[in-house]
Amino acid sequence: MRLSTSGLGEGTRTGPVRAWLYLVAVLVLAMVAVGGATRLTGSGLSITEWRPVTGAVPPLSAADWAAEFEKYRGTPQYRILNQGMGLSDFKVLYFWEWGHRLLGRILGLVFFLPLAVFWWRGLIGRRLGLGLLGLGLLGGLQGAIGWIMVASGLKPGMTAVAPLKLALHLSTASLILAGLVWLAVGERRGAVAAAPARLRLAACALPVLVLVQIFLGGLVAGSHAGLLYNTWPTMNGDLIPPASDLFAVKPWIENFVDNAALVQLNHRLLAYAIVLLALFHAVDAWGSGAGGRAAGVMVLVLAQMALGITTLLLAVPLWAALAHQVLAMGVLVMAVVHARLCLGLGAPRERARGQTPFGFEGLAGGGI
Repeated sequence: MRLSTSGLGEGTRTGPVRAWLYLVAVLVLAMVAVGGATRLTGSGLSITEWRPVTGAVPPLSAADWAAEFEKYRGTPQYRILNQGMGLSDFKVLYFWEWGHRLLGRILGLVFFLPLAVFWWRGLIGRRLGLGLLGLGLLGGLQGAIGWIMVASGLKPGMTAVAPLKLALHLSTASLILAGLVWLAVGERRGAVAAAPARLRLAACALPVLVLVQIFLGGLVAGSHAGLLYNTWPTMNGDLIPPASDLFAVKPWIENFVDNAALVQLNHRLLAYAIVLLALFHAVDAWGSGAGGRAAGVMVLVLAQMALGITTLLLAVPLWAALAHQVLAMGVLVMAVVHARLCLGLGAPRERARGQTPFGFEGLAGGGI
């Protein structure tokens, strides 16, 4: 018995796939938000082991909770920062991290199970299939990066995860989100004319710069650089801190990761560059078919800058820091949608009947 898609219209075939891609993107966004809350509440080191299967079940008995708490009491974070913490407070930390990991497991199921079904039914073309396989591999790598990040915070003398590993973890999640949205927009029905070359270049540059900015934001968060200079537009009276502050770490290359002064300065400078590019691009695109989207990107970029300044001036309260991280994902999504549409979309091509993404016959061909 073989399934057929020959009687389905192109919209019927692409609609469920596009909706599924957006659903996975929403789950990635939720994962980033919960991950941000986990970091900001200091909960990320509360679970000291990586158990991909059995870890899905939280402690169910008093003995289980006592065992988990005892493991946490052996960490440097507990001994240095949380000495004397009670079991009830530990449970709050534990459930933030457990929820973050559980959401990751749910995300994996929501990605891979429908992927297998759509693939078997022949609803995924070769190019989309390769893109999805790449994102699946990136998702597996993200899980490994997450545990490497947590392990870095369990080393002697550490009370938090390493800034570089945090930035990589956040950036990989952002890259997955961007990839999902890019592929979903590509499944949109109907044709969209490509924008002029100049607009395409600026539109594609914006999501790339936003991804780099998210990486720098991860370094700021990981090194607590937002607590060092809480003034704007100056940095404690200086537009640019003295070189002795910016390059105090030896060797000098490590300043770009470990020096809070330079990390915050780089984050500010790239923010200014993104704002200027978004403003220029919105003005340049005004009156064109891409004008509305370019204006939307500009508005989100300006809102993100204002929220970033607010977060800085208030010395990084939890609500503002979390909102700043989530809005960064919103800026990225809007920039990716805009860039993909600026490249143009042709009318969806009919796939060969009965052909799977890599050309194998029979899985989706014929009749029932």
